[in-house]
Amino acid sequence: MNIEVKLSKKRVSFKKAINFLNKRVKEVKEGKNKELIWVLEHPTTYTAGIRFNQKDIIDNKINIIKTNRGGKITIHGPGQKIVYFVIDLNKRKKDIRKFINVIEKSIIDFLDIYKIKARRDKANIGIWVKNKKIAAIGLRVSRWIAYHGCSININNNLKNYLKIIPCGLDSKKITSIFSEKKIIPKSYEIKLANIFKRNIQNI
Repeated sequence: MNIEVKLSKKRVSFKKAINFLNKRVKEVKEGKNKELIWVLEHPTTYTAGIRFNQKDIIDNKINIIKTNRGGKITIHGPGQKIVYFVIDLNKRKKDIRKFINVIEKSIIDFLDIYKIKARRDKANIGIWVKNKKIAAIGLRVSRWIAYHGCSININNNLKNYLKIIPCGLDSKKITSIFSEKKIIPKSYEIKLANIFKRNIQNI
């Protein structure tokens, strides 16, 4: 199973990324292109998943982009790394929970590089360091093609979370690698992508 790894050095607008993702989903469904793992950053963007509630907005001046992924409202921006997927579960076990487990494991494996002890939570999807969330997951599945992905807080401005109730959580319960270890990882993108690729190929 050949998965393409795509790394974007420049920030990619959310709308441009989603258009690219939707095109790739269609191509994978039709057997015309490879599966995809795409690592990138977005400019500051607030997005809302299908479980979004208007009450989750604290600052009504912000612009919200509604999406078809799972989850509620969140923010993307500089210093936060996004990992998008287009993965064909028809070629693997048709088990969405197992695929989410693989994403969770990959994030935990990545954070372990920086001596951050992270965990999954059965009640709240995402990855946690103690009682704070460091990574969010939002997926959609169409004809067993899983897409969208996850975000990992590296050294992003956590104050931006004060304008929303992120994923239905208290904004004080959000953290990052920098907040935990006072380090800013460098040149880690290919390492991050390869962790995901290895774990997905082992499904």
